Parts: sequence; C-alpha cells; structure tokens
Amino acid sequence: MGELMQTMSKQKKILIVDDEQSIRTLLEYNLKQAQYETVSVADGEEAVQKAESEKPDLILLDLMLPKMDGIDVCKTLRQRGIDIPIIMLTAKGDELDKVLGLEIGADDYMTKPFSPREVVARVKAVLRRSGDSVERNEGNGMISSGALTVHPEQYGAYLDEVELEFTPKEFELLVYFMQNKNRVLSRDQLLSAVWNYDFAGDTRIVDVHVSHLREKIEENTKKPTFIKTVRGIGYKFEEQKV
Repeated sequence: MGELMQTMSKQKKILIVDDEQSIRTLLEYNLKQAQYETVSVADGEEAVQKAESEKPDLILLDLMLPKMDGIDVCKTLRQRGIDIPIIMLTAKGDELDKVLGLEIGADDYMTKPFSPREVVARVKAVLRRSGDSVERNEGNGMISSGALTVHPEQYGAYLDEVELEFTPKEFELLVYFMQNKNRVLSRDQLLSAVWNYDFAGDTRIVDVHVSHLREKIEENTKKPTFIKTVRGIGYKFEEQKV
C-alpha cells in the first residue's frame, strides 16, 4: 500500500554517483523496483552539475571518484547552498573519511560491500526522516533563545537577525535541541530522535554535528553558551535571555 501511494504521488528522484558501472546498474535496478526515479553519473564534476539541474531528492555519493572526489562534491554542494540529503558510499574502512564526510555535510554513510536491500532501506529512512521532520514542525511556530530564532515550518534560522545556513540534519538537530531547552540529552537519545534509528551505535555522528552547529551559532566554540557539554552524558541546550 505504501509503495502504491508513493507511485501515485510524485516519485522521489535519486542521483547515483559511482564510477563503477556495475554498482550504478545494480543500484538503479533496485531503486526503480522500490518505485524511485534514478539518474546516474560516473564522476564528481558531473555529479555537481546533475545535482543543480536535476534537483534530486537524495544523492548516493561514492567517496572515490574521478575529476572530483566525493568529499569535494559534498563540500561544493553545501557551499552553494544545496541542502539535498547525501548518503556517502565508500569501499575504504578509514574512519577519518567517515568523520570528514559528516563534517562537511553528508547526512549518512555506508561502507562497501553492502546489499542493495540495505541501500534501499537506508534511502527510505533518510527520506522518511526528512518528511517526518517537516510534518512534526508544521504549525510549531517560531522558537527562540536569546538572539537565536528558528522557524521550523519555514526552514529558517537567524542569529542577531542574520540568516544562518544549515544542512538538513544540522537544522533538524538544532530544532530538536531548542524544543528541549534546558534538558540534558544523551548522545543515544539524540541518535534515536534525530537520526531515527541506531546508527551502528556510532555517537561520534552526534559530536560531529554538534561541533558544526557550534561553529555557526556560538561566538566562542571553546566556551559555548547555547549547546553545553554534559560530561559523560551528552549535551544540554541552555535557554538564553533576550
């Protein structure tokens, strides 16, 4: 029934970026079977072009690419204000690449080899989280704390009336923090609430996104006033007076 409803509504478009033809073909087949529209490219430069022209709903982005690697593709898109959800794919087991990918704006990460079913499930999860976030925030109105103001239903955030730019996941995390002001939230709680599933127990993803938020909203990231670290537990967003 869910797939029928998706077919009746506008199909979600997935941009597949991988230099291996066999992987592109495999992902195209399985995503089309799951009722997604697909566009695929083999190098980083074309990935940036297609992301701008095709406006996909999600990008599956390989890390190792000719002309421009996945990190640079992701960084370029975010710098241009393109906030399409990105799932990075890599055959490398280097944890540094994983953290770096998340730091520059990827929303999720998968290591090869993976099953096509696993990829489809992860795509559905990321798209569902994006949709659920919009639904949860509709009608919630403005949330403010000191000079920081967030408009969830308009996907807007302002600090001292200057508009801020966030990736979808950063924005969702900020909204969740502000909806739970002065509450101590564990990393596992944040994983469950914002990422909506257990990201292999990897709470470093939370730390990376909190670090990114602090760079954008804190005057001094070493002495944050909004997002405080609660040692051994997690984080707390402290209410600020106007």
